[in-house]
Amino acid sequence: MKAIPFNKPYLSGREPEYMCEAVRSGKISGNGDFTKRCQRFFEERYGFRKCLLTTSCTDALEMAAILSDVGPGDEVIVPSYTFVSSALAFVRQGAKIVFADSCPDNPNLDVSQLEALITPRTRVIVAVHYAGVACDMDPLMELARRHGLLVVEDAAQAVDACYKGRPLGSIGHLAAFSFHETKNVIAGEGGMLVVNDERFLRRSEIIWEKGTNRAEFFRGEVNKYGWVDTGSSFLPSEITSAFLWAQLECLDRIQEKRKQLWNQYHGLLAPLAEKGCVMLPDIPGYATNNAHMFYLVCRSIKERTALIGRLKEAGILAVFHYLSLHSSPYYAPRHDGRSLPNCDRFADCLVRLPMYYELLPEDIDRICRVILDFFH
Repeated sequence: MKAIPFNKPYLSGREPEYMCEAVRSGKISGNGDFTKRCQRFFEERYGFRKCLLTTSCTDALEMAAILSDVGPGDEVIVPSYTFVSSALAFVRQGAKIVFADSCPDNPNLDVSQLEALITPRTRVIVAVHYAGVACDMDPLMELARRHGLLVVEDAAQAVDACYKGRPLGSIGHLAAFSFHETKNVIAGEGGMLVVNDERFLRRSEIIWEKGTNRAEFFRGEVNKYGWVDTGSSFLPSEITSAFLWAQLECLDRIQEKRKQLWNQYHGLLAPLAEKGCVMLPDIPGYATNNAHMFYLVCRSIKERTALIGRLKEAGILAVFHYLSLHSSPYYAPRHDGRSLPNCDRFADCLVRLPMYYELLPEDIDRICRVILDFFH
């Protein structure tokens, strides 16, 4: 019986063609034709104000942290149940992280608890759209407005997902996306910063270009360029952008297939949720589902470990996800000691099932049979 991996990168078939085209063009460093095509695609399709491709989502978040102008003495609110980059980008600027708990019924941050975490030192709220499902952004943005805070959307998993009809990544002041090989559209490694607030438009491009006004020079807006700000080498090569362009051409096809797979999982496993054996992903009425991930939540860490083991015995690779950042070896000594029970529950009990374009309906049938038998 064939093994079913957790992930398998989707390939459209045109990636090598476009990468060779980039090489033949003689322009393989960053900010060439393919980079501009990809950025324009997102700006036109989703109405993002300005897009800048980066070498990773971590880089995009680091750019957001620099643009936020946070430093020692400032506080940034981040959900504890997230990837380390959501917090690390601001830690590198010297900020203190204040961790927020998840909602009881989904891993996104609990907006109702945010106001109690805000102090005179708070500068930024990072809203992570876990599994591509939107945080409740209207009350979050209103809270930020009242307190004069910036909102950074960590939309790493949220390409082509919406909140009340608005694309995720278009709501906060800044947003970051990932094109890592586990995402819906990929570049191997890759990311993108979205700038929605005009205050950051010019500076974002300077930070992107190693702290220089090089992009303005090449557009003829200045007669020479120099080092004018901090920054780094955030932009990817044209070869990376060419790979991504081949993926973006197929976005609609990819999304349609992934949603079919997600719906099949949900339909087959719904009886388990009805019996209270597991919790399945909750898609609130204000959110759309981009089918980035299918997960279930077991009743205990012991049960989850046993389920992952049973699936592995059947040749199926399922995996857990984040460990709570407030409990991590690096940040536990810096945490304020608050209990974050929902984060810890997802860290202990959530298991991700295989999800990739080439997954077949019969593969999902097989995976779900093992799970149903386990809970029988």
